[in-house]
Amino acid sequence: MKQIRPAAVAGAFYTGDPRSLASEVAAMLEEAEQHMEKSATLPKAVIVPHAGYIYSGPVAASAYALLEQGRNIYRRVVLLGPVHRVPVHGLALPSTEGFATPLGVVPLDLDAMAKIAGLPQVVEYDAAHALEHSLEVQLPFLQAVLDDFKLVPLAVGDVTPQEVAEVLERLWGGPETLIVISSDLSHFLTYREAQQIDSTTAQAILDLRWPVSHEQACGGTPVNGLLLAAQHHHLKPRLLNLRNSGDTAGDRSRVVGYGAFAFTEEHAGVH
Repeated sequence: MKQIRPAAVAGAFYTGDPRSLASEVAAMLEEAEQHMEKSATLPKAVIVPHAGYIYSGPVAASAYALLEQGRNIYRRVVLLGPVHRVPVHGLALPSTEGFATPLGVVPLDLDAMAKIAGLPQVVEYDAAHALEHSLEVQLPFLQAVLDDFKLVPLAVGDVTPQEVAEVLERLWGGPETLIVISSDLSHFLTYREAQQIDSTTAQAILDLRWPVSHEQACGGTPVNGLLLAAQHHHLKPRLLNLRNSGDTAGDRSRVVGYGAFAFTEEHAGVH
């Protein structure tokens, strides 16, 4: 491969040691599987949080554990997350051909990226990806639960839900395509406030009711785009896990909320 985006937050949001990382992810998935409600239907889309693994990893694992049964089915992952460091107008694609983590390189789906490159809301902008954690922290989980997949990474900035939904529509595909939306929920509230607000947000997502505001979810824009697409495709959402950093890492004075959701097609089954 020519150009690879190196891991930017290994050693910060998650351990940079490959063996420790594989072990840590496996342990979170194993724990999640013990509480998992088995389903015969593979998700078409998931919403997962993107904080440091000590905070949000167990919640994200609740969704990723569901994807393991699609290990040999999913071939393309369309991954959308909000920009935190570099503002961008639209949805940004990178110019690279792969994203690296300590577990190896995830190749990008250049053909799929070409399908959306002509849309006016899609731009090529490496700066939006260079230091962005919202996409990167999902990759070790994906590498653990899927065997052979390519990635379409989109860093989402100032764009409408309709424009996000248009991109998703163009990449929708069949059972080989999984959509992953990276978003935390409320930020820096007290434990009780967060529980109340996140519960309201979770219900809105389950009702496919948008818009979800950026105060409710930092990835509100890609979440809203998914909710719009989910309405169109009659996806059925399910809440897998709803907690906050006060539950996972202790301090309850100022917490960040995390939710994991799965969206399935009504008439789909495991193929």
